[in-house]
Parts: sequence; C-alpha cells; structure tokens
Amino acid sequence: MDIILISMETSSKNTQPVPQLGSHLGYWLRHVSNAVSGAFSRALHEKQTSVAEWVLLRELHEHGQTAPGELADSLGLTRGAVSKIVDKLDTKGWVQTDAKEGDSRFRLLSLTRAGRRNLPVLAAIADQNDARFFDCLSAREKSVLRELLIKLADHNHIDDVPTE
Repeated sequence: MDIILISMETSSKNTQPVPQLGSHLGYWLRHVSNAVSGAFSRALHEKQTSVAEWVLLRELHEHGQTAPGELADSLGLTRGAVSKIVDKLDTKGWVQTDAKEGDSRFRLLSLTRAGRRNLPVLAAIADQNDARFFDCLSAREKSVLRELLIKLADHNHIDDVPTE
C-alpha cells in the first residue's frame, strides 16, 4: 500500500497578515466587560444575590407592580427564566405575588418591604463597581463612553438586558 503525502505549504506571498489581538476593539471591549461584570457578580454574590436577581429587582422597582410577562418582555427573557428568578426572590422575601383584582389567574409582582430595603444596598454595590472601573475617566469621557455604547447597541439592535 502506497501512502501519498501532499504538502500544504503556502508561500509567504499568499499569506495574509494577521492583526495583533490588541488591535481589535472587540477584544478590548470584552477584556474590560469581563472585569467589570465579573467584579460586580462577585460583589453581589457576597450578598447572596445574582446579577439576574439584581436586574429583575431594579426593573420591578422601575415598573412598580407588574405582571411577570411584562418583566420578561422588558428584560428580553423568557417567562420561564423570569419565573425562576422570581422564585429565588420570593424565597428571600424580596418580592410578592398577588392576584389581580377580579382575575385570580392573573398575577402581579411587587417588591416587599425587605426587597425595597435591600435595593439601595445592591445599588450601592453597582455604584462602587462603576466607581472602581470608571472613575479614571472624566465626567465627559464617561458620558461619551455611555453614548458610544448606546449607539453601538442601537445600531446592532441589542435590546436584551444583560443578566449574567
């Protein structure tokens, strides 16, 4: 049995230059994002809270009493995912579910007193995390960065709320 080996050599004339990793904006965005979101996640974990729980609490605070389906739509999550997060928050006593007046099948979520009491604590963690990573920027630079990130999200139709 004869074995034929085929050489796949390419001449240096045909190879494309490969840019340095650091030349890619996506690399730097991911590099910073991982550090910022990782530190925030770890800080919340110390308070036995997840990023998803924090996001849902903030959204529920903004909306007031609302249906789980409305939260799912505003967060870009499935109703099942919202249900799991709500169950965890309910176990902590931070949210309550009430039947809508006149329709016991329709449920409304709201923050409990404990949920409202913990929200500023968690918000302070978010503020401290932002300060840790972004206080090296001037107020103007922070504003420009926010505007650019919003522009990129809008242009690329990135509507879902990050929960991880």
